[in-house]
Amino acid sequence: MTEFWLISAPGEKTCQQTWDKLMVATTRTNNLSTNHKFNIPDLKVGTLDVLVGLSDELSKLDTFVESVVKKVAQYMADVLEDSRDKVQENLLANGVDLVTYITRFQWDMAKYPIKQSLKNISEIVSKQVTQIDNDLKARASAYNNLKGNLQNLERKNAGSLLTRSLADIVKKDDFVLDSEYLVTMLVVVPKINYVDWQKTYETLAEMVVPRSTKQLFEDNDSGLFSVTLFRKAVDDFRLKARENKFAVRDFQYNEEEMKADKEEMTRLSTDKKKQFGPLVRWLKVNFSEAFIAWIHIKALRVFVESVLRYGLPVNFQAMLLQPTKKNMKKLREVLNDLYKHLDSSAAVIDASMDIPGLNLSQQEYYPYVYYKIDCNLLDFKV
Repeated sequence: MTEFWLISAPGEKTCQQTWDKLMVATTRTNNLSTNHKFNIPDLKVGTLDVLVGLSDELSKLDTFVESVVKKVAQYMADVLEDSRDKVQENLLANGVDLVTYITRFQWDMAKYPIKQSLKNISEIVSKQVTQIDNDLKARASAYNNLKGNLQNLERKNAGSLLTRSLADIVKKDDFVLDSEYLVTMLVVVPKINYVDWQKTYETLAEMVVPRSTKQLFEDNDSGLFSVTLFRKAVDDFRLKARENKFAVRDFQYNEEEMKADKEEMTRLSTDKKKQFGPLVRWLKVNFSEAFIAWIHIKALRVFVESVLRYGLPVNFQAMLLQPTKKNMKKLREVLNDLYKHLDSSAAVIDASMDIPGLNLSQQEYYPYVYYKIDCNLLDFKV
């Protein structure tokens, strides 16, 4: 399970007692969840008005930061293309896997100084993650353009002989060049019509040079043949060829153009390889930064909500539960039994009700403070 429940309950005589009660209820006899203490430092409380306003702002910031974390993770998967199984090992927070980071969470005092007000800390996070989001858009756009241009060129050099580029198939020697009267044409002939082609090509128009056809290339369905004829017979030849299911390609041999195409492909391929390493490194670093910021936002939300619900002085225990999948419903019941005395109305409140001052729009309301953290950040299973 990659889902965690971050909850808090008021301290009994001590916070340790609150923790012990939870452990007895959820692990001693029934193994409903794996639990960890979630350490939140002594943050500056500020005024009640500020806390109420901040509760709403943090909810929006939580949603935004989570979306950026997911975007960076998803883009990492897109960039790693053929090695998606390696995505998970690149999605780390502070050099450790996400579950380890969350279960051993320590507040980063250097990045988010606790002497600052709660509002300032949330603004630091907001600025930092907005910057990551903007940088991601710019880097992704540049890399996607490069990748798109390269794919277009690769597409040109693959696929059916009727549409693909012929630059890497034909050679100068295959053509009669610089002749006032003669021209070499290229014709795509289905494999099943090879015999017909050999029998009829000389008679498709007047002035076709006898025995001038040569097979230059073959794919699964067709062959590419050259044929030489007089220029004045080209239109007639093209028409008759079509009637016989032979497709004449519009192609003029131009060495400079073909060389430019090959050079462009090499340049794009080299540029993509050059950008790949630094881009993956940037994604790794900034995924870690965004994820760490996200968990700090969760910690801020638990702190603010706990103070608003349980009052001052600050006295609550934050706890991280990792439910076992088959016992989630049972765990919810046990928690409700354990904490229903905290808010007798909570049992009947559901998320669709709009109660001023309570942010219920995005999740259910319980008698204890509750936020979900889901570490499965990708659309596909890795």
